[in-house]
Amino acid sequence: MSNSLQSLMKSGTKLWLDSVDPELVLKNRKLGATGATSNPVIIESLIRTGKFDATLATLLKSGLSDDEATWALTDRVVSQAEEVFSSVYKDSKGNDGYVSFELDPLLEDPQGLGASLPLAERVKRYTELGKKWSAGHPNRMIKVPATEAGIAALEHLAAAGVPLNVTLIFSASQYRKARESVWRGAQKLKDKSRFKSVYSIFVSRLDVYTEKHAASLSKEAQGQVGIVNAKLIWRENESYWQAHKLPLKQEMVFASTGVKDPALKAWKYVDALAGSDIQTNPPGTNDAADSSGVTFTTQISQMPSAEIISEIDKKVDMRKLEDFLMEDGVAKFVAPQKALLALVKEKRTSLKS
Repeated sequence: MSNSLQSLMKSGTKLWLDSVDPELVLKNRKLGATGATSNPVIIESLIRTGKFDATLATLLKSGLSDDEATWALTDRVVSQAEEVFSSVYKDSKGNDGYVSFELDPLLEDPQGLGASLPLAERVKRYTELGKKWSAGHPNRMIKVPATEAGIAALEHLAAAGVPLNVTLIFSASQYRKARESVWRGAQKLKDKSRFKSVYSIFVSRLDVYTEKHAASLSKEAQGQVGIVNAKLIWRENESYWQAHKLPLKQEMVFASTGVKDPALKAWKYVDALAGSDIQTNPPGTNDAADSSGVTFTTQISQMPSAEIISEIDKKVDMRKLEDFLMEDGVAKFVAPQKALLALVKEKRTSLKS
């Protein structure tokens, strides 16, 4: 492990890998990563390598449908990553060492289930799937989107003791709705000693949005919106859960931490958010931070000037930002899941020959 990543973790940041590629999981565990996350893009990219052809062929030959085989393979790959981080989970007594498992994105498909199923039915599906895929996996977090149906399902899942990663959070409003739903469910638990939830706030996507939709922001404020938003929500989350005095820490996950502009330092968001909670970084971002030579210090509690914060507050319509990025975010969940299923269908044919 480099001095740079050592300094990041010494500052208080937990490092999670935004991948469940077995090779990358082992590599980043050696770098100090203590958890990982999964999504359809990651699973599709793994299948495309051909490394899982034998496993997939066995699943398909067993009579499973394309959809069933896809989820069975996802379950196996995530389980492998869980094993790598199991010692972290045990040593931290449930505070770390998790691998996130994303529920079916097609439940939000506006051209499919998202449109055809009533809200109550989607909530029911999320709840059933969350319980199913978490059963027997103590260090697996169920990843639920901060959509209307997802947020409603959080209460039921928390009440069942399911560890939760609420994803696709772009605004304080979404975060509060998700947090309150989780807490309503958690209060129904007789034993809260293993109650664990994290809230994935997306960062760089906000700055990409403001470049196009808030072009009047000054040079000093542009590129700071995602950071300011994440830090303010982090501060609120700290205050809220400290008041509830739970055994395990209910944390923020800083997601979408890879820069989109190659002219920027690849570790821009790693640096700005150092010092607390969890960063779930793409492999390339971890590599860049690892070789940067930077000594990362606590920055999470450091805010830009009052003038910059005021400018952002006046010029960025957070409701419009949330609506736009949620629609875009759902599309970026749904399309990869469809592509993943299409790939498995292709594999069914090619693996027969």
